[in-house]
This record gives sequence, structure tokens and C-alpha cells, in this order.
Amino acid sequence: MKWCILLLVLFSVSQGMAAGRTVLSFNDGWTFKKGPFTEDKVKFKEIFDREWDKVKIPHTWNARDMQQKYNQFYAGEAYYRKKFPVDAGLKEKRVFLRFEGVGQVMDLYLNGRYIGNHKGGYSACVFELSKALKYGQENELLVRVSNAASPEVIPVNHVLFGVYGGIYRPVWLVITDKLNIAVNDCASSGVYITQKDVSPQSARVNVRVKLENKELQPQKVLLENTIYDYSGKICLKKAQEIVVLPQGNQSFEQAFLLKKPHLWQGRKDPYLYKVVTRLKRDGQILDEIVQPLGIRKFEIVAGKGFYLNGEKYPMYGVCRHQDWWGLGSALTNEHHASDLAEIMGIGATTVRFAHYQQSDYIYSKCDSLGLIIWAEIPFVNRVSAQEGPNAKDQLRELIRQSFNHPSIYVWGLHNEVYSPEDYTAALTRELHDLAKTEDPDRYTVSVNGYGIMEHPVNLNADIQGMNRYFGWYEKKIQDIVPWIENLETKYPGMKFMLSEYGADANIAHQTEYLGESLNWGKPYYPETFQTKLHEYQWSVIARHPYIVASYLWNMFDFGVPMSDRGGVPARNMKGLITIDRKVKKDAYYFYKANWSEEPVVHITQRRLKEREKQVTDVTVYSNVGEPELYLNGEKINGVKKGYTDIHYIFSGVKLRQGDNTLKTVVKKGGKMYEDSIDWHFTREMKAGEAESLNSDKEHVGF
Repeated sequence: MKWCILLLVLFSVSQGMAAGRTVLSFNDGWTFKKGPFTEDKVKFKEIFDREWDKVKIPHTWNARDMQQKYNQFYAGEAYYRKKFPVDAGLKEKRVFLRFEGVGQVMDLYLNGRYIGNHKGGYSACVFELSKALKYGQENELLVRVSNAASPEVIPVNHVLFGVYGGIYRPVWLVITDKLNIAVNDCASSGVYITQKDVSPQSARVNVRVKLENKELQPQKVLLENTIYDYSGKICLKKAQEIVVLPQGNQSFEQAFLLKKPHLWQGRKDPYLYKVVTRLKRDGQILDEIVQPLGIRKFEIVAGKGFYLNGEKYPMYGVCRHQDWWGLGSALTNEHHASDLAEIMGIGATTVRFAHYQQSDYIYSKCDSLGLIIWAEIPFVNRVSAQEGPNAKDQLRELIRQSFNHPSIYVWGLHNEVYSPEDYTAALTRELHDLAKTEDPDRYTVSVNGYGIMEHPVNLNADIQGMNRYFGWYEKKIQDIVPWIENLETKYPGMKFMLSEYGADANIAHQTEYLGESLNWGKPYYPETFQTKLHEYQWSVIARHPYIVASYLWNMFDFGVPMSDRGGVPARNMKGLITIDRKVKKDAYYFYKANWSEEPVVHITQRRLKEREKQVTDVTVYSNVGEPELYLNGEKINGVKKGYTDIHYIFSGVKLRQGDNTLKTVVKKGGKMYEDSIDWHFTREMKAGEAESLNSDKEHVGF
């Protein structure tokens, strides 16, 4: 174990981790056994004694079955086991085990001794092992995990998304002195940074530190907080002698006035300071924690928009589910970084991380990228009337674990939960009060799926979000207009956000024959309908500042094991990018052209190669100027604007029999931007014929 500790110290230094404590990756050397298990104790022992599978954390047992078939996945118990030695010298230390995410209820045993339980598949949890460890000997951990739906743990079902079972985020061994910055305060950093009166002239920063003393006697130590700028230069520093009693967690605060702060300005300039909190005794560092500090002020003005540091800020929003094809939720930081790169690439400025707490790595990266975050708990879809205590626990964990991320502006309390309405409304008020007690400086939001402001569960949070799917689940695409105009007229003083909108798109389904709505209950989900919906509805959203922020559903296709729609089982296909992250749908390029400063020139319907009409329209997205279009080398005239400034339509383009090549060109600033696609025309198809042909195709590409 000594060489492990030495390697850990070297690892900590190389990763810029805190001195005074040791943090060891605990992801190798696990074995795994999945149920279902018999209740017969003799047979259970026989099964338990058989060979276990070797696994490495992150791990989920649902990487395949939750993504491939409708309602055929394992949700139940499984076990993880790990044996490891512990150096005798650690007896005078405190030893903790921190799980970043376990789906979704776990019980922990060490050397046959019960250590504790955690309920919630998306928040981190910490257990102290100190008393149960065998020092100088080998130890055995046993983790019982279950992702079975429970009325007491949110989410109470697998309907909106599947709760992947397993230890699907990293595990860390944390070693501290007996006097330390709190490790087990809801698995938070133990340091809470707040800011007030933010302006270009100054900002007041307060640092609250929770400490714990297990030395059985009061201890006099030096508490030191230092604010560093991005280059590592000390801006402000305070140190005070304190006495920490050996009874419970104790809080100590230090206040700073930062003059002429470099403000955190979103994507434009996501400037980060850092706060280093140290505990010292006799000049030696006992413990140290490093936390980010972005000086910023968020403000929402009803009917006008979102303001960052006093200036109106565009809220171009996407939602993100975390799962990947073939991996489920067991992702590395590289997967998270890849998703964020796509989100940045489309030009988004804000992300709703739905519908649960996501990896802390994601939130940290958003701090440095300048993305503004909506973070929420998995209180979704259904109410059991038994989930109240757990919903509060998960909200408290989300807030404390994510408290210092400057990118987070709002805490999400619930999404589409209703009956019993009185209970749900009361619980939402309690969640709001809890959030305001834990963090008075951020907003709260709840989300309704009916689109009615006066719905009984509404108006119990700072912001009212609504999910609207005009043209998909109800009415027609264009009905978004009277709906939003009605809200503007009747409720001008409400802080309001369009929290979801969109339509499914199976990239194997393509047609030119489109109406203003689509029967989502049929197995035909053409990509061209999704494109049409987004083209129109974004143009409406963009000209209505009453919608403070909008979040398209979804950035990526994701797994829904209780769904069998659109020709692909266990899949929600409302993403702009497929679940394997390989194919960007046309709607992706529409938003990229509207939102991003990167040049975009894109001809749509490249997957609709077999054309249904000889005389057709050609759509080009261009944010670098008006495009020229060539069909088989001949220029096509008569371009007109679509719904937004980047949307161009060439009408009445006549294809020849056989193969056709379309090319678009835009010249700007001495540069040439172009795109080309190939189409084939044989004969005119009738409406409905293409749907029949497409619905028989086997979905490919995954």
C-alpha cells in the first residue's frame, strides 16, 4: 500500500489536486455479479460463491439491454466486490470512499460490516471507512446496487429515460488528517463561495468553510483562504487562527472585497479565479481544497430576457442526456468533453442538463467554456406521493455538490409531474424553500407539460418552464404563435422559459410530403419533418423576448427502454445528433448557422437521395451570405429567404431523370464556401408511397 500512496501523492501533484489530503483512483480491481437472485439462502450462497466477472469502473450492466429492445432490460440487484490492502500507517488518518454516481440505490459493506446506504442514482455520496478498516491487512468491500424502480426514490420509473444500473461514475479513496475540511457534508467540497454586489468596480466574496475535528480535543489551527487570478497571481488573502471543537461540523467564514474584478462573461470571456482553502498547523498544511470562482451576476427580467453582468445575453439552449450508444451511462471524461465540444460547436450559450444531476466534470468544463447551466433533480414523469423525502435529499446534494460552479444559474425542481396536484404543488413549494435556504442567490424553476400558466402545480418556483411540442404531440407547427402571444398578453410579469420543444427524426425515414403535424403514434418519423418544425419554431422563439430562454429537445438521441416508436425500439430520436454521435441531422446545421460564428453553408435533405418529386425545392443554410445554387453545373435563379436570415429556398428546381448533383457556393471576404449533394430521380411518387417504403426499411447506422 505504501507504493500506492506514493504514486497517489505524485498523481495528486501532477493533477493540481489539493495538498494535505490524498485522493486515490479506486476504479480498478473490481468484480461483479448480476441478479436476479433467489431468496433461498443456500442457493443464494451457491450463486454468490461462483466466479465473478472482472470489471473496471465506470461500469453499467444496462449498456446494451436498455438501448436495443422495448421493455426488455434488467432492473434489479447486482453486487460489486473489491479486495485491497491498507497500510498500518493510515490508522491515524481518516479514510473515506467517494462514489460519483451509482444507479440508483446502494448499500456498502466493509469486511462484513454494514457501512451505509445511499438513495439516488445521480448525486455523489461519501462513506467513512476508518473504523471498519483492517490496517496492515487485506480488506474486502461489497456494494449492493439496485436500479429497480421504487416509489420512494426519484425517478420512480423508467419511462422518460432508463436509470442505468451500476457504479457508472468514478470512485475515489480520500485520505485526510483527523482534522479536515468536511468530506462528508453531502459529498460536497466543504467550501461554499458566495458573491454579492457584483459590478465592474467591485464584488464582495464570502468563503464559508465547514471543518470537522476527530482528535477528541479542541484544536487551534490557521484557516487560510487565498484568491488567485487566472495566471496564478495572488489577488487577496486572509488567515485567521481558529479553534475547532471535536463535536460536529463547524462553519467559519471570511469576507473579501475584490476591486475591479475580471468578470465571467459567458462564452465571450469565461474568466475564472480560484479560491484555495488551507488548514495549517505549525506551518504544515493539514488539508487543502481548490474551488473555482467566476465573478458574475445573473438576472432575469420578465418579458425582456436574461442579463449577464447587466447586459442582455442570448440564451441559445439545448438539453443533454448523458448516455451513449453501447456505453449507456458509463462514460469517461473524454465522452463528456466530446459532447460539450458539439454543444459549443453548434453555438449554444446555455444547457439544460436533463433530467438529473450530471457529472461534476461536465459542470466544471462549463465553468471554463462559459456555458450557462440549468441543473436539476430527477423528479420527473410520475408522482408516487412517497418520494418527498428523497427528492429533498437529492436537491440538497445537487446544490451542495455543485454550489461553487459559476456556470449554474438555476436549480430545477421538477419536470412534468402532476397528480395528485395538491401534493405535488406543496412538495414543489417545499423544494423551492429548501433551495432558497441552501442557496438564496440562484433561481429555481419547475416545468409543466400542459402549457397553461394557471395549472395547479405551477408558479411555485422563481421561473415557470413549459414543454411544448406543437405539430408533434398536439395541434400544428404554427400553433406555437397564438400560444405564446396569449401568455405574453395575459401574464406579462411572469418569468417564463420554453424548456422543451422539438420532434423525433429517424434518419432512415425521408420524404418530401409533409403536412403541418405528424402522428407521433405511427412508426414513421421522417427527418424532414423535424427540420421543418425547427425552422419555423425557432424563428418564432427568436422574435419573442417574453421567452427568456429556450431549450430544444434534444442535443443527442438517447435511450428510452419503455418506448417503441418511430421504427427504432428503446430510442428517443428528438436529438440533433444520433445516439452514436456519428450523424448530424439537418436541424443541427440550421441551429449552427443561426447561432454560431463559424461559417456554415449546408444543403438539406442529403439523405433523401431517392427523390419523390421531379420539381422540388432546395433549402440552403448560410450564415456567410446569399448562396448561389448549381444543378448539374447550371446556375439556378430565384432564391428567396426562409424563416430566418440564414435560411434560403430555391423553389421549382427541376431534376433530370437519373443522377443529379447540387452544389451551392458563397463567396465572402476573398473566401469561397461550398457544399454539394447527390440526388436521384426515377419517377414521381404519390404522397404516402414514400412513407410506406421508408417504414419498411431497417434502421441503419447504429
